[in-house]
Amino acid sequence: PNPASSLLQIMAEPIRSLCDELIKAVNVMMEAESSQTYRLEALKFIEDFKEKSPLCVECGLQLAEKSQTAVVRHFGLQILEHVVKFKWNDMPPQEKLQLKNCTMGLLSDGTHPILQEECHVKDALSRIVVEMIKREWPQHWPDMLKELEALTAMGDAQTELVMLVLLRLAEDVITFQTLPTQRRRDIQHTLTQNMDSIFTFLLGILQLHVNEYKKMAKAHWRVGVATLNTLAGYIDWVALVHITNDNCHLLEIFCLLLSEPELQLEAAECLLIAISRKGKLEERKPFMVLFDEVAMNYILSAAQSSGGIVERRYTFLKRLCQVLCALGSQICSLGSDIEVQVPVNLDKYMEALFAFTTHPSQFLRSSTQMTWGNLFRHEILSKDPVVGQMAIKYLRAARINLVKTGFPSKNDCPGCEFSRVDFDSDEDFNCSFNSFRAQQGEAVRLACKIVPFEAFRIAREWVQYQICTPIDTGNTTSKTEKGVCSALSPSAVQWDAMTFFTESVFGQLFKILEKEKIPIDEGMELLQMVVHYETSDPLILSCVLTIISTLFPFVTHQPHFLPQVLFKVRFLLMFCACIQAPRTRAVKNLRRHACSSIIRICRDYSDFMLPCFDLMYEHVKRLFSNELLLTQMEKCALMEALILISNQFKDYNKQKAFLKELMAAVTAQWLSEEMKSVLLDPATFLAYVGADQVISDADTEDQMGINRSRVGISFCVNTILGVVKRARWPANPEEAKAGGFVVSTTSDGAPIYRNPCAEPLQALLPNLFALIRTQNSLFLPENINRLGKTFTRVYDIMDMEKNFALGSYHVLGNAGPCMQQDFYAIEGLAEQIVGSAFTHLDSVPDHRLRPLLVMSCPRDYYDSLLNPLLGPLFTYLLQVTLTSYTISGSMCLTNQSIWLLYLGSVNKVKCFSPSFFLKDIYMTLLTICFNSLSWKDTINCQRCASMLCWTLLKQVLGCNLLPDAVTWLYTSVLKGLQMHGQHEGCNAALTQLALLIYESLRPRYTELRFIMNQIPDIHVEALEQFDQKTIQSTVSKAGEKKKKEQFKRLIAGTVGKPLGQQFKKEVHIRNLPSLFKKPKPTRDMLENTDTAGLITLFSSDHDNC
Repeated sequence: PNPASSLLQIMAEPIRSLCDELIKAVNVMMEAESSQTYRLEALKFIEDFKEKSPLCVECGLQLAEKSQTAVVRHFGLQILEHVVKFKWNDMPPQEKLQLKNCTMGLLSDGTHPILQEECHVKDALSRIVVEMIKREWPQHWPDMLKELEALTAMGDAQTELVMLVLLRLAEDVITFQTLPTQRRRDIQHTLTQNMDSIFTFLLGILQLHVNEYKKMAKAHWRVGVATLNTLAGYIDWVALVHITNDNCHLLEIFCLLLSEPELQLEAAECLLIAISRKGKLEERKPFMVLFDEVAMNYILSAAQSSGGIVERRYTFLKRLCQVLCALGSQICSLGSDIEVQVPVNLDKYMEALFAFTTHPSQFLRSSTQMTWGNLFRHEILSKDPVVGQMAIKYLRAARINLVKTGFPSKNDCPGCEFSRVDFDSDEDFNCSFNSFRAQQGEAVRLACKIVPFEAFRIAREWVQYQICTPIDTGNTTSKTEKGVCSALSPSAVQWDAMTFFTESVFGQLFKILEKEKIPIDEGMELLQMVVHYETSDPLILSCVLTIISTLFPFVTHQPHFLPQVLFKVRFLLMFCACIQAPRTRAVKNLRRHACSSIIRICRDYSDFMLPCFDLMYEHVKRLFSNELLLTQMEKCALMEALILISNQFKDYNKQKAFLKELMAAVTAQWLSEEMKSVLLDPATFLAYVGADQVISDADTEDQMGINRSRVGISFCVNTILGVVKRARWPANPEEAKAGGFVVSTTSDGAPIYRNPCAEPLQALLPNLFALIRTQNSLFLPENINRLGKTFTRVYDIMDMEKNFALGSYHVLGNAGPCMQQDFYAIEGLAEQIVGSAFTHLDSVPDHRLRPLLVMSCPRDYYDSLLNPLLGPLFTYLLQVTLTSYTISGSMCLTNQSIWLLYLGSVNKVKCFSPSFFLKDIYMTLLTICFNSLSWKDTINCQRCASMLCWTLLKQVLGCNLLPDAVTWLYTSVLKGLQMHGQHEGCNAALTQLALLIYESLRPRYTELRFIMNQIPDIHVEALEQFDQKTIQSTVSKAGEKKKKEQFKRLIAGTVGKPLGQQFKKEVHIRNLPSLFKKPKPTRDMLENTDTAGLITLFSSDHDNC
């Protein structure tokens, strides 16, 4: 008789009534019409029943009967699961056995046929079995696997349930590890011991039901899917030998199933997990069997098969694409082994990968790019002729893939339909496409190394084709100017893609080809075509400008063509200069691009441009004479270009005279009495730039001269910044010495240089400090109140705009590396910086401090400059962080600030004089770093714990630290563990830091032992043993790992729970007798009165344990 039926027959009427009440409560909770009050009452009734009722098992079994609705049955199974999870330890053995038998009865005869049963009911039933397995197997339930195997003979529904049980068991034990360590080890060990039979069993089930499925029996398809899912749960962690047994027969079966529409997705997922496995190369060599003719034909056929945008089919293609990418990683890893030859079917593999590279889906195309890059850069594979031929095909396909089409909001190409599945908006698509383009650019550059001349030919053909093709503005013309392209016009996207491709190809060719092999004549012919190309479309001209910059190296081989190139760039710089109407954004971008191109050419080819310097300088003077021709930004760009060329003078006096002449106008304006008065007073400054005005329109603003005032200050600051960034001495020490740039040498013989811009800049610094002081004052409440309505939100700007507005701070940050000792030796420099950049820090945003911390101060100026600066800076940082953390529970300093503290301070710790470590400034820095360990910021915590704290603390270990200070330092680390210990990275860093502190300071400070005694649940005896070893320093290097593990266990009580786990009811799973250690026998066997152990030992079932 069925145990479940026997139990139900003796149920009393009160149990049936209780079940009826539970059914009503469940229905109230699930019905959409139920009010919130009724739903809460029903929930409370159900929870009280599960926690307090002694009839949970009886009611759960009755509610789980097949006669009930699926919702009620699922609830009944949940009750049984609750009993196993939370009441199992208190149940008598007979009740455990009865519940186990009833549950197995439900497995055998408690569900509807496989195609009719609800998935959530099957899942709930499998969870009950797994929870019992986690508590009783293998010690108390040795025949579990045999019982599950016997169930599979009863039908398809039972076989599917067995697969669900095995899958969830693997997930709980291996993947999620939701049970204590010893139980997990017991179960994992037993699973591993039985893995041969488990895999044989699973493979037999799969083959049986796949064969039946091919006879159009749909029930067997469900079993096949469940079996594949179960295999996926084991393939991820079992020994590779189980996967590669019998010449990878399992993997071959997966490949065969790729042709079965109902099973191909699950088969691909199994393949993906298997091929993605890591391990020794020797163990992974059998994976090369997938390159055999049959397996690779199935993969290629599946990759090239067409299909619409059906969700399951598209998901399968994604998985298969991942399989090919993982297989590519295996090839590249194994291909480095000289014993592994290039696969015979490598061409078919690459054809399959290429099918995804040319697929309409943007997601699939982008997924293959990293694999192509790995293949093209591989030392052995890249030399194979098959890879060379595929590189050419890839380059031709890139001409299509680089064109930005397929936006989800459009219907202009087949990719749009796929994009609507993968992307929520055009913005998401655009972001993904930009990443894809960058990856493809890298692959194109690598392909150029393999087939450089073919790449040159493909790029040249594409440029020639675009030049000869009429411009098509399409339906998306510019909104501000008719007849020209917008960013999404057909011609614009084609030119944009071609420009990127050309940059990638030619940028690589000039690096890899020897000078005599560069096709100079063809390159010059192409450059002339581009230079002579005429159009009035600013977007297209911007692409033309990029190509000219890309092809400019050809000019170095034929210098006579240089004037034509410069004339073209000058023309683009002056584009629309004579038009009085406001310039469109495209025109502004074009002119800005021309400025960048000039700077780039002068930076990279300054020696080549030197003969043109005088001509260029005279031309710039003429342009500067007419204020309407150039914007202030364009003027700054041209000045930077001239400065870059002047670095090739290699004559200190000549370059210094040129810089003085170039900066004369700026110097006069910057040092004028009007400018001084503006820069010294915040109220005057706000009035000067018009920030206290209410501006109705831009024309009115311009008539008032306000815009010109702002531009004047900005021009001066940007010019100074340009000089600081660009003016340099010769890189060659001999040339620098001959040119008069070397003033002396250091004690170790290194030359000390002088910058020709130092003298002109020194006169400008006082007003720069005044501007910085005034800018800091603008954040004071009284000055914020002076802002007009138009400018009330002027401080709410994006990070990019903030950086642009910080010109004066960047000048100060870069002045040191530029001017060297001419800057650091300025009398009273520390006081001037403190009196300007460090004023009103309470009101200044954090981002204004960052540019100042990049100063590279020489060691000779630490005492006179760096110490006076770091003292007030670190004191301020400590004050702000403590106040902010106390009030708001969040830290004020950002990740970048902590990182800058590391770069700017810790790297110089060893260079400070010993007395520095006794100063308050150093202790302040220590306080900041240790205090930040308990901020609610895991990134800061990990950085400080791993890089900052110990680096700083070990410098003062030899000092007589106060016991209170040692106590605070160690407690701060433990507080960090309480806050962030649940994060693996933070836990490792904090545990290591705590161990280092305890080992170093425990012999001198007994206070640390007192702190350890207060840790919750600490093992006193283990602490005593560890403490004695620490004091006596008896641990050898070989025992370091064991020592770390012991210490980690000792302080485990300090690790806090994440918020999501703090109020969760804990599940307690008791350990069973260990499988790994045999108990030591007593000296007198007669003294052992526990005869049950002997009975079990000699029982007939012992061999099954």
